[in-house]
Amino acid sequence: MPDFDERPQHGRRIDISSLAAFDFFARRASSMADWRLQDVDLTDRAGALERLDGGGALLLGCDLPPGARERLVAQGAIVFDDVPDTPFNAYRSTLYSPDDLVQGFDEGYPATFDARVYAWSRTRQHDVADTLAAALHDHSIDDALADWVRGKQIVGVMGGHALTRDSDAYRQAAHLGHGLARAGRVVATGGGPGAMEAANLGARAVALSTEQLDAAIDELAAEPAFHGAIPAWISSARRVAARVGDGVSLGIPTWHYGHEPPNSFATAIAKYFQNSVRESILLRVASAGIVVLPGAGGTVQEIFQDACENSYAEDGAWAPLVLLGERYWTETMPAWPLLQAVMRGKPGEAGIALVDSVADAVAAISAFEPAPGGSALHAPAPEDRR
Repeated sequence: MPDFDERPQHGRRIDISSLAAFDFFARRASSMADWRLQDVDLTDRAGALERLDGGGALLLGCDLPPGARERLVAQGAIVFDDVPDTPFNAYRSTLYSPDDLVQGFDEGYPATFDARVYAWSRTRQHDVADTLAAALHDHSIDDALADWVRGKQIVGVMGGHALTRDSDAYRQAAHLGHGLARAGRVVATGGGPGAMEAANLGARAVALSTEQLDAAIDELAAEPAFHGAIPAWISSARRVAARVGDGVSLGIPTWHYGHEPPNSFATAIAKYFQNSVRESILLRVASAGIVVLPGAGGTVQEIFQDACENSYAEDGAWAPLVLLGERYWTETMPAWPLLQAVMRGKPGEAGIALVDSVADAVAAISAFEPAPGGSALHAPAPEDRR
């Protein structure tokens, strides 16, 4: 089976983001009309490009053999070159992996791809080329994420970024990710440290026993926090990630919080420049529900951002919203009574729950069956979303 869609999209439009996809369509066509090629290295396809009429094609960040660009433009193609003086590919066609983000780590954390992009984002001036590059990048990640989530039952796990690896709360978050993955759900987090790292760890270790997961957490606890110890914190995570398995999970972080090092346990990472875009998308892809662990202001915001959408959803169109930690969500941060008030009398009221154990949280999520087709990124307006 090819790893691309063989059917045209939106009528005649054909989206091509790999060399295999280009070869497949090039063998069957004489024209590139309505082709959208993104981030494809075509330097070894001079013959095919000479044979194909480029009129009506759009090429974004593609590498071309000598003379091909001029010929394609003359035929009516639109060709966008790489944006200069940026440390990232604005037309990236795939999500990141943990190794992508820490590329260059052997030379020190500041030399990593992730750190260099964050430094660029903090020092760039309000130049239109920089703004365009960041926007193009985030749009490309949108497209790659839409492909990745298709058909998956994704559950979002929200929680505080400040949890240390030696805390009981971190262990609970890891066991939550483990339980959800064992229940056949794909865990999605904000891709950062703390509860997010723990949930991605648990999902990655889906094939391990709970005792083996605890042993991995115990090893990580030797480097409990990244503050003042980022290289050791990343190194310990990479060692553990290399042997706990490859259970699939998603991280959706942002360079807005680029001072926090990347999470090594999510197997696919959609990293954005715009934090507001990232927050919205994290909730939108979680079509199989949300579990919220104890957290502070950002976590509370996520509860009610999701509750807003569920409160307008028609019967059968909502997804569960589960708060884990009865005392925390009723006394320390009393969001539960307000959530009940927001959802009272709405169809989605049946989907909210306050639980006090990982097992109960997994059970509340497992009782819900998402609509056929799994997650969808390009969703309709909030009142129609779920």
